[in-house]
This record gives sequence, C-alpha cells and structure tokens, in this order.
Amino acid sequence: MGRAGAAGALVLLMLASTMAGCLGTGEEDVALDAVFTFSPASNINEGEVVFFDASGSLPSDGSLTYRWDFDGDGAVDEIGRTAEWRFTSIGDALVTLTITDGVRNAEATRTITVYEATAEPPVATITTYSSDWDCFGEDAKTGSFILVWLCEDDKDLSDRRIEASASVLLDATDSTAGSSDDWITSWAWDLDPSEDSDGDGDPENDADLEGEEVEWQNVMPGEYEIVLTVVSGKGMAEKDDTKVYVNYVGTWLDFEIGGNSTSGAAEITFDMPVVYDRDSGNTISKAVGHITYPKQDDDWVPGTGNQNNNRLELYVYDEDDDEVLNSSSIGDDQRSDGDDCDDGDEYCLDLPVSSYQMGESTHGDGEWTITIHNDRWNDIQVNRFRIVLYYKT
Repeated sequence: MGRAGAAGALVLLMLASTMAGCLGTGEEDVALDAVFTFSPASNINEGEVVFFDASGSLPSDGSLTYRWDFDGDGAVDEIGRTAEWRFTSIGDALVTLTITDGVRNAEATRTITVYEATAEPPVATITTYSSDWDCFGEDAKTGSFILVWLCEDDKDLSDRRIEASASVLLDATDSTAGSSDDWITSWAWDLDPSEDSDGDGDPENDADLEGEEVEWQNVMPGEYEIVLTVVSGKGMAEKDDTKVYVNYVGTWLDFEIGGNSTSGAAEITFDMPVVYDRDSGNTISKAVGHITYPKQDDDWVPGTGNQNNNRLELYVYDEDDDEVLNSSSIGDDQRSDGDDCDDGDEYCLDLPVSSYQMGESTHGDGEWTITIHNDRWNDIQVNRFRIVLYYKT
C-alpha cells in the first residue's frame, strides 16, 4: 500500500472509532425507566380482571422487553408491554415490572390492595349549596358547586383593606356505603388537591380536615377545588370533588373626599387582593369598583362646559403600582344607569376589571389598589363605594 493509501485508511479508521464512541455514549445517555399503570386503579375485587400497561416506560423505541411478576415470588408470570391478571386472594399484592434493553434492567414495583369478591365501593358525595342571597339582596346563583357570598356592608373609612374571610360548611352526609352490610368509617377533605402534602403519591387524598360535617375556617375570597375521600368498613375508598367559590363585597357609605389643591388631585386608596393562579385552580373572574355620588352637593362649585356637575374617577393599579385602567373616558350620560341609581340626582359609576387584565401575561395578580380620584376644587360627598370580587359570576 502506498503512503497516500495508508494515510486514507488511517483517517477512515479514526472516523469509525470516533463514530463508535458517539454511538456508545448516546446509548448510555438514553434513560431506562420502568413505568406502568393498571385499570381499575382502585377498589379491585378478588377474581376481577386487571389490565396492566407499561407503554409509559422508556425508551419507547421498541427495544424493550417486559416481564411481569404479579404475586411477589420473583418468577415471571406474564411477558409483554401489556398484560392481564386476576388476583385470587384478598390483601396486598406486590406487582413488579422488569424491563430490559438487552444490556440494562430497570424495575417498578407497586402494591395493589385486593378486596373480597362481593365488596362494593362506597359513594362519596359532597353536598353543594349557595348562600341564600348575594350581597345585593338577589338570589345567589346555584349549581354543582359551593358559593359563599362574603359581605362587609358598612366598612369604616379607616379600614380600606380587604382582609375578611369566610367559614365554609363541608357536608358529606349524603355519602353512602356500597352495600347494606357495610358502613363509612372515615371522611377526609383535601383542600389543595394540586399538592401531595402527605407524600403518598396521590395529591387528592390529603386529610386537611376530617369528619362527616366540618367547618372550613378562614377562607379568603377565591376559587378552590376540594376533594372528599370516604372509606368503607371493608376498606374500599371513593372520591368526590367540587369547586368552592367565595365572592366578596365591601361597602363604604357616606364619606367625603377633599378637593383638588396645589399638590394635585385628592385621592382615597383602597387595597384589593386578587388571585389568578391557573395551576392551583384559584382564579378571579372579575373585580368591579362601584361608586355613587351626587351630581351636585353643598360644596358644588358652578362652572362652565363639562364642569357643571361633580365628577369623580376611579383608577385601578396593579401590585407594582402600574395603572391598569381608569374611568375618565366614561361620560356623564353613562353614569346615570342602574337599578339602584337615582338618575335625577346621582351619578353611578361601575369600573370592571376583567380576569384577562390580572393574568400572568398581563399585569399579574397580587395586592392591587382602587383609588377614588377628585380633580375638582370642591369637596365631594360619596354616597356609596363598593369593591366586588367575583370568583363565580
């Protein structure tokens, strides 16, 4: 072989060696993970067919083989990515899946509880209800949820923060055992099913409260998902879930805001906490600032043009004190509407803030504020100011 041929062979050999190293590294970097599910996932009876599926195991490139041990004796009972099995004795069964890619092995083991063949699961039922009235004297909306209206009807002007909380009744008395010879032994309420606080792998069964009827106290305005788990005397468990909404209305009556001065417009600021958290299922629907004030009062100063009557504005700011919106574009003719507005003598102004404006991609949630703004020189009487937080509309 000539010098050029020898050099070419050496280059090819080096390339082949480099590529072989890369391929080996790639294979070693691929995760080997044994994962399986089974159906039914709970309340399995003796003799019932249970379906097992290991398709979630990695890698998913068809290179794996699957071996199943259903009785914990270390012997292979079935092979294949999916399998069926009937458990012939009650109690806890240890199920092990072993996967291999021809070089490496990985295992996953689960404990499955098997109940007697005649056992039937209980029925978990959360009693849903709504407050008799909303904070405006109207029938509250009803449905397959719990809706509580939290009303502070005459707040003192020195208290301009929303810090009130509600007590919510949680009622599981409509839950039943699966058969006439069985009974319910426990009722567990999970108040935050997005978090597995007891670390058992099931985020929906944490016993934050226990009992057939319990009071969930200090519930702030918000939207919440709750899960009830009931367990029968034969050991079977079943769940029910629902939403809990706490709407809020705070009302301040008969106070005065000063007039404009050389330092600028007079303002009174109110703190308004809002929550927008899709991950936890706690998301505000909308917030509304509402104010009524006289078109003319004792301090009214006649003017010309659009200065002929009193005028107050509402400004909304996010947690970073950035302005979200204000009412300055709402004309006087739009301030005389509403069932509770005396359009002859009063202006009634509503300023709604949509949930979109509180979302993660816009202003975000947190400690927001609503400010009453008086740019006129005269003091103005406020007949009523309200902040409404809707978590259920």
